Amino acid sequence: MTTASPRTAEAALLESVPTELFIGGAWTPASDGGTLDVVDPATGQPLRTIASATVEDGLAALDAAVAAQAEWGATPPRVRGELLRRAWELLMERREEFALLMTMEMGKPFAEALGEVTYGGEFMRWFSEEAVRISGRYGANPEGTGRMIVSHHPVGPCFLITPWNFPLAMATRKIAPALAAGCTVVVKPAELTPLTTLLFVRVLEEAGLPAGVVNVIPTSSASTVSAPIIADPRLRKLSFTGSTEVGRILLRQAADNVLRTSMELGGNAPFIVFDDADLDAAVDGALAAKFRNSGEACTAANRFLVHRDVAEEFAQRVTARVAAMRVGRGTEDGVHIGPLIDAAAVGKAQKLVQDAVSRGATLHTGGSPIEGPGTFFEPTVLSGIAAGSDILATEIFGPVLSIVPFTEEADAVRLANDTPYGLAAYVYTRDLARGQRMMEQLETGMLGLNAKAARRASPSTSPRSTR
Repeated sequence: MTTASPRTAEAALLESVPTELFIGGAWTPASDGGTLDVVDPATGQPLRTIASATVEDGLAALDAAVAAQAEWGATPPRVRGELLRRAWELLMERREEFALLMTMEMGKPFAEALGEVTYGGEFMRWFSEEAVRISGRYGANPEGTGRMIVSHHPVGPCFLITPWNFPLAMATRKIAPALAAGCTVVVKPAELTPLTTLLFVRVLEEAGLPAGVVNVIPTSSASTVSAPIIADPRLRKLSFTGSTEVGRILLRQAADNVLRTSMELGGNAPFIVFDDADLDAAVDGALAAKFRNSGEACTAANRFLVHRDVAEEFAQRVTARVAAMRVGRGTEDGVHIGPLIDAAAVGKAQKLVQDAVSRGATLHTGGSPIEGPGTFFEPTVLSGIAAGSDILATEIFGPVLSIVPFTEEADAVRLANDTPYGLAAYVYTRDLARGQRMMEQLETGMLGLNAKAARRASPSTSPRSTR
C-alpha cells in the first residue's frame, strides 16, 4: 500500500472543492462568467479559481432563500436538529481535510486548524440540540385581566457575512443557529478564504440540506453585491464579523429597513499582568493570547500592560520564547507562526513596529518582514511603548507583542480602557478581589482571568437570535 505525498494530497483535496456559486440547491457559474483566484499566502500561488458572484447572483441567492423560507420554517425542530447533527458527524469524519484546506487558504498552522474544526463543529452539535429547545412563555398580564402567551418564530431569510481568519468556525457559528431556528440564509464568505465554506456546503448537501436553505456567493465585489441584498425588504437579518469600519457601513445600510443585526467588530485587547501574578502562567497565557492564529484574531491580545516590578523579567521570558518560534508554511511540522493573510497585512505590521521604535520603543526580537515567497512577518516583541504610538490604538492582526509598563492599578485600568474597542481583555493576578474589580471596571465584553483565551460564545445560548 502506498501513501500519497503531501502535495498529491493537497492537489486531490483542492480538486474536491466546488468552484461555483451555490444557489437554490444547485452549483452554478457567475452570471457574467467572472472568477476570482484564491491564493496560498505561504507561497503566493493560486490554489483554486472560483466563480465570483455579481449583483444578479446575490439577488438570485436571496430569491432562493425567500422561496425556501416557509417550508424550512415549518420543518419540525427535530428534523432541523438531526440535519445539523448529521452535518457535524460528517464534518468530524473529514476534520483533517478541512484543517488542511484552511491551512492552505488562510495560512494557520495545521494543529491550530484542527482545533478550529473542533471549535467550529461544536456550533453544529450545540445548535442541533438547541433546535428542539425553542420555548415560549405563559403568564398573567400585569393587570391580572388576562393571560399572555409568548412564542418564538423564525425571523426569516438571513444574510451572513463571514471573515477570512476563521473560515470554518465563523461560518458554522452563523449558519447553525439560523438553521436551528428555521431561517434560510445567504452566506458571503470572505474573498480571501472562501474554499472552506464551499467545501462545508458539500457536507450540508450530504447531510440532506433542502434546496434554497443555504446559498453561498463568494465574490470579489463584496460591497457591490451586498448592498442590494441588505436593501431588499425581504431580508430579515444581517450578521457580520469583520472590521469596525465595514461594520459601520453595514449598520447604516441596515437601518433603512430596520434589520435585525448581529455585529462582531474590531478588537484591541489589553493583557494586564500585575506584580502578584504567576509569571509562568502569565507568559504562557501571553503567548497563547497573542500568537494564536499568528495574531490574526479579533480577540488577540495587543497591548501588554505589565507592572513595572515584573516588566523586565516578563519581557525577557517572553522574548526567549518568541525568538525560538518557528515560522513557515502551516503544513510543515513544528511551525508556530504561519504567513499573514496578504502583503497589506505585512505592511501594516511593519509600519506599526517602525512607528513604535521611532518613538523610543525597544525592539527585543523580530520586527521585519521575511523575504518571500509568501507573506511572512517575524514574531516580534517590543517594550517601552510611548504614549501616542500607533500600535496602541490600532488592531495589529499580526505576531507583534507590545509591552507597556504601569505602576498603579488605576493606571492599568485607564490604559486598558483607552480604546474605542471593547471585545476582550485578559488579566493575570493572584488577588481575587482585584480580579473582581477588573471584571467591574474594564470596559470589555469578555474577560479572561488567569486564562489563556477569552473564548467567544455562540451568538446566543439558543437559536433565539434568529427568531
